[in-house]
Amino acid sequence: MATWVVGDVQGCRKPLKRLLKSVNFSWDRDMIWSTGELVNRGPSSLKSLRFFYKHRDNVRVVLGNHDLHLLAIAAGARPMGKSDTLGEILAAEDRDEMLCWLEQQPLLLREGEFTLVHAGIPPQWSVYEAEQRAREVEAILRGPQRIGFYEAMYGNEPGLWSDDLRGMERLRVITYYLTRMRFCSSQGRLDLQSKGAPIDHSDDTIEGEADHNDSEPFAPWFQHSGRKAANHKVIFGHWAALGGVTGSATAIALDTGCVWGNAMTLYCLETGERVIEPCTR
Repeated sequence: MATWVVGDVQGCRKPLKRLLKSVNFSWDRDMIWSTGELVNRGPSSLKSLRFFYKHRDNVRVVLGNHDLHLLAIAAGARPMGKSDTLGEILAAEDRDEMLCWLEQQPLLLREGEFTLVHAGIPPQWSVYEAEQRAREVEAILRGPQRIGFYEAMYGNEPGLWSDDLRGMERLRVITYYLTRMRFCSSQGRLDLQSKGAPIDHSDDTIEGEADHNDSEPFAPWFQHSGRKAANHKVIFGHWAALGGVTGSATAIALDTGCVWGNAMTLYCLETGERVIEPCTR
């Protein structure tokens, strides 16, 4: 048995199928984990979602921001954007059963030494703290308050976690960290505007300044010294500009930009092997 983790699919089903064929994937014995972002921007969002739903007994998925966006649109909490490629899903006869399954998926999955999450874990949270806070959002997604959450989850504030946060603000910042984060300060203050590649530092960690200092530098979440989850292997997607490279043995990036014409990546939990499939847009 092998467990293969795939980076962001985003509606690119054909490269995924080629990858699975290349590693002799067997539905009788093997498992797929996904960093989320099953849909949107790519050419085959409906087929991709159906693929994961069909094989759901062999699949573990965490929700990404585009997956949540789909659920918000389907719930009537958000209009579809011009660049969204979700119309086929919303018009499909089997949409309700697939979306019900998608809504039941976690924001964070922890198994042994590995934690799977779409964007990352902020420096000030341990894996345990991240898991407990993910459960808060998941409980809302599976209950009657989910429509209110979908309506409230957009925006960029609050940009920093506090234990005093309550209600939708608390749920929103948890969701930002787990599904949208790239750059942040050492105290977890988010920069949700920057999406490019990080500046190359000679060190693989950044020494942050004091929490109250507005000039505290932003850096990739996994580069901050003192990161509480640094001894745990965190597998994530979301950040195509990294090209799968973090410089950290415990931050494993798998979004290699297939939807932008670059590549899709599989990672084997048991061996650490990476298999890359070129993509064309």
